[in-house]
Formats: sequence, structure tokens, C-alpha cells
Amino acid sequence: MKIDYSIEAPAIEGRLSLSQIEELIAKPLDSKPDKKFLLALSISGSALALGALCVLLTFYYGIGLWGNNQPVGWGFDIVNFVFWVGIGHAGTLISAILFLLRQKWRTGIARFAEAMTIFAVMTAGLFPALHTGRPWLDGYLLPYPNQHNLWVNFTSPLLWDVFAVSTYFTVSLVFWYVGLIPDFASLRDRTTSKIKKVIYSIFSLGWRHSHRNWQHYEKAYMLLAGFATPLVLSVHTIVSFDFAVSIMPGWHATIFPPYFVAGAIFSGFAMVVTVLIFVRKIFDLEHIITVNHLEKMNKVILATGMMVGYAYAMEFFIAWYSGNPIEQFVFINRAFGPYYWAYWIMVSCNVIFPQLFWIRKFRRNIPLMFVISIFVNIGMWFERFVITVTSLHRDFLPSSWGYYTPTLYDIGILIGSFGLFFTLVILFTKALPVVSISEIKAVADGAQPSHHGEGGH
Repeated sequence: MKIDYSIEAPAIEGRLSLSQIEELIAKPLDSKPDKKFLLALSISGSALALGALCVLLTFYYGIGLWGNNQPVGWGFDIVNFVFWVGIGHAGTLISAILFLLRQKWRTGIARFAEAMTIFAVMTAGLFPALHTGRPWLDGYLLPYPNQHNLWVNFTSPLLWDVFAVSTYFTVSLVFWYVGLIPDFASLRDRTTSKIKKVIYSIFSLGWRHSHRNWQHYEKAYMLLAGFATPLVLSVHTIVSFDFAVSIMPGWHATIFPPYFVAGAIFSGFAMVVTVLIFVRKIFDLEHIITVNHLEKMNKVILATGMMVGYAYAMEFFIAWYSGNPIEQFVFINRAFGPYYWAYWIMVSCNVIFPQLFWIRKFRRNIPLMFVISIFVNIGMWFERFVITVTSLHRDFLPSSWGYYTPTLYDIGILIGSFGLFFTLVILFTKALPVVSISEIKAVADGAQPSHHGEGGH
């Protein structure tokens, strides 16, 4: 079975030769860091340093520094975890599911989206570890025999998260690396630095661009895509079980699994659009990551945004139809209670603003799509905040009602998570090709990579 390496061929063919394509994609790796790169790295590094300081203070003083209280035991930590796991869905979706569905437009953006998946899941993994309060004891979360005869609760969805997220991260990392192997070989062949040649030789695993190499590569890529596809759907489904299997009003709903998956794809695609707009401009990749790619991603954002809006309406309908006054109160409290501002920010950003993408002119307008993608990510963060906090802050007994207010340390760790994510993204753009060299060259000369001879040309 042959891999379809096609992308927007008219955007490349007739403009760039094969050597020019390789030179263009590899240019950021060969050139010295410019002022734009250093400025971006300094901003993200500063945010990361702030977050690291707040984490160290949390280690020293404990999570009493956070705004978590009774009855709101889950605050920014769980909100951030669910948000970042959702961001990590777009990469594997673009690479695996769209590949299996033979969607040609994925090729130009797949590599970058895969990298964002890895970095988002790495960021997400920090928050459950911090949430335990004693992260140096988190080793006991793993089910292994120990001298204390302590075992994890296999019926808890919190443990299911450990397995789901770690499996998703592992498969996504291997999937990303396998796609990089031909490019490591191309970089090995073109570099003049002895150190880089050794590094690229190690990571290219002896790749020689032979027909046999491509046959094995295509089989491995297909199998990994098959493994990754159910993981895309299962991981955020299991994350939703953290809420859905409880008996808490507002959480105990069967709509949560598809609702969370649609929301994860929604926010993940928005984040990819946000970052790609900068990457294609800074590295002169407009001929490879075209406006057509971004427009198709905006269509996915529009479709998944409508799914999320449907889920919001259906939650209210289910609460009304159930006849349960407590369930009804939870949703009325979300929209008109003390956290009404968070709810309406969520609805505006996730449901109203994306409707502009019905208009083709707006779908292809770079500044407008950038603003909307930012709004979508703001709205999806507030969605997780609304789900988590508004269901907890008013319990069954009015005597136990409370109001959750984040502290400066909560906000600092949130900023630090964005700092970590964008620092990793920025370093990735200088260390590895953000677009697959082999796939783009295959389009430009109108042949499959497995038909190439030595050197892949």
C-alpha cells in the first residue's frame, strides 16, 4: 500500500526546484538565530521561568498556595490538565486519521502538528503530578509491587488517565519519530558539520533512501496510524470519565465523552492555526503551508465548534428533561450564577465567533483567523473552568457553598505552562524541519518516494 504524499501541488510546482525546496525547509536549521527567534525565545523563556518559580514555591510550601478550597478541590490544576490534553489532539488527528482517510491537505502541516501534540501532552502531564500535593511520591501511582503493599485503585478513572495519556504520548512520539527518519537522512547527506552528521546518522537509523527502506517505512507508518487513530478518540473520552463517572450534578452525563473529544479537536486545531500563522511567515513557507491549508483547518474548527455548541444546548435540555431540580439548578447557576461571566465568555468564544468562518473571505483572512483561533483557545480554557468549578462551588447544602478565586501562584503556573509549550515549539523550529522534506519533494516531482532512487530525488 502506497502512502499518498500529495499536498497543494500547484502552490509548489513550477516555482521551486527539488533542491530549492530542501534548502527552504532546512534553512532555519542552518542559519544562526535571528532577532525574531531570540525575541520569541526570550518571551516564552521568561514565562517558563515564572512558572518554574511558582512550581518550586509550591513544592516548598505546598498547594495551600493555590486557590483550591472546600468545596472546590479541583481548580486551575485540573482545568489546565484537561486543556493541554485537548490541545494535544490535533496533531495525531491530522497525521493519523486524515492520513487513513486519504486527505491530501494534511501533508504540509502534519509534522508541525505532531510536534505540538508531543509538547502539549508533556505540558499536561505536569499538572496531575503537582495536584497530588507531594509529587516526589507520584511513583506510587504506577501499579508495581512495593514494600508497602500499596496498590492503586484500578476502578478509578484517575488511574485510567495515567494509562491513557502515557500510551497516547508514547505512540505519538514513535509516530512522529518514524516520520522524521527520511528527513534525518536527507539532513545527514547535506550537512557539512561533522557533529551534525554524526547526530543525524544516529537518528536516521542507517536510512539509504532505497526502495526497501520506503517499503518498510510505509508499512510501519500505516500500522502506527492505525494504532494512533483509536487513541485520539479514547484519550479524551477517558479524561471525560474523570467527571462523568461521578455522581456530581453537572458532571454525571453520558454526553461528556463525545463532547470532550469534539472540544479537544476544536481547541487543538485552533492552536495549530495560531502557531502556523507565525511559522509560515517567519520561515518563508507560504508556498508550502498555504492559505488553502489554513482554510481547511478553519472548516474543521467551524464544524467542531458547532458540535460543541450543540453539546452546550443539549446539557441544558437534558437537565430540564430529567426533572431533577438539583441538576437544573447547576446549569442555571452556570449561566446566571456568580460565574456567569466565565460561562458567557465560553459561549461567545466557542460558538458565536467561529460562525464567521461560514464566509469564505473570512476563512482565508489571516489576521481574522488568527484572532478567532486565539478566542477559541480562550473559550476552551474557560469551558474546562466552567465544567470544573461551577459544579463544585455550590454543593448540595447551601451551608457548604463557596467561591473559588485563583491566587497569583495559580496564574503564574498557567503562564508557565504556555511558556513551556511555546519554548519547546520554538526550539523545535530550529532543531528539526517543521515540514517533511521527503513528502514535499515527492509532490514537486510528481512521484511517490518509494519510486525514488538513491538520495530520494
